[in-house]
Amino acid sequence: MLVSSVLFIATGIVAAQTADSADNASTEAAMKMIGAGLALGLTGIGTGMSQGQIGAAAVGMLAEDKDRFTHALIFTALPETIVLFGFLAMFLL
Repeated sequence: MLVSSVLFIATGIVAAQTADSADNASTEAAMKMIGAGLALGLTGIGTGMSQGQIGAAAVGMLAEDKDRFTHALIFTALPETIVLFGFLAMFLL
């Protein structure tokens, strides 16, 4: 949380700079790339953590009742939308 807050502040500072400062162009591009990488990387980590717990629960649910396969599949696929949002944010930066 602290790292993301610092990164958002740093990105805001970089975006607030004027376009006529040519020496900071590489710094601005680097901050954009770091922000894009963090947008995708942190969403991937969060999705992996949630899918691990959901997957274990889905396997337990399937062990008790085989007719619940579609529910297990849907519950396992839902956290993937978080990565899609991170992927979208990566391109918006």
